[in-house]
Amino acid sequence: MALRSDWLPALAAFEAAARHQNFAHAAEELHLTASAISHHVRRLEARLGTPLFLRHARGVALTAPGRQLADAAGSALADVESTLRGLRAGRDGEPPVRIAALHSWTCSWLLPRLPSFSAAHPDIAVSIETGFALARFDDGGPDLGIRHGGGEWPGLAAQLLFHEEMFPVASPSLPGVDALRTPEDIARAPLIGDAARQGWPDWFRHAGVRATTVRERFRFSDSNAGLIAASLGLGVALARERIVAPFLADGRLRRLPGPALRGRFSYYLIHPTHRRLRPPAQAFADWLLAQPRE
Repeated sequence: MALRSDWLPALAAFEAAARHQNFAHAAEELHLTASAISHHVRRLEARLGTPLFLRHARGVALTAPGRQLADAAGSALADVESTLRGLRAGRDGEPPVRIAALHSWTCSWLLPRLPSFSAAHPDIAVSIETGFALARFDDGGPDLGIRHGGGEWPGLAAQLLFHEEMFPVASPSLPGVDALRTPEDIARAPLIGDAARQGWPDWFRHAGVRATTVRERFRFSDSNAGLIAASLGLGVALARERIVAPFLADGRLRRLPGPALRGRFSYYLIHPTHRRLRPPAQAFADWLLAQPRE
């Protein structure tokens, strides 16, 4: 089904309503009325033949098809907005260095170090895009990316940033944390998992715990969210050393007994091989690669 131009206003209205979960707030953002937002959404639902929202007295909630469309529409509109910003910046001066990176790595590793880059390069603007999807490095895509993987991606140059190790952590406030003295004890504790390709089953095998069924009390798509949950005393998380460092440093989490598991994957700085890095992007890459690897 071709996307005609008359779909765009309805998709924009729907995306704002989905993001706010509120027609009135979406209307305020788009300078429309709530009835106009409702009209756009109902028109979209009629065309698709499926409800996108569940209406109730307190507001609206996305249906499963609505969530699917909201994710796609939000991503597409964000890409357009980012491209427009780049075009405006190109007209007015050097566009920002665009970096695509994992949210957890950005929050826990990059942000604490970013002031040093800003001090060394005060004239370079940086745009950091976080998420889980693999960035498209076409002509309108980011300059650089940080990926967690094996180090080989077709069409991309990859430079190793650092390896990682994984070990269990918990909040000092977790009930019974002082009794967690062995990996077997940890297997009986409430566990927190994430969407990484290496997790609790791998660690328990490495720790020599056999015939145990891993039951995660909580599971998150983002490693940083899992660590925050652990810091609130909700359970034991399997931490990645690069991501957990700020939590250990300020005492929100502490390392539990048990071996460290060497990760199968590492962090890499990547960029497309089909185009040369702009000088500002090269400056950021050089700075990143010069950071201590400890």
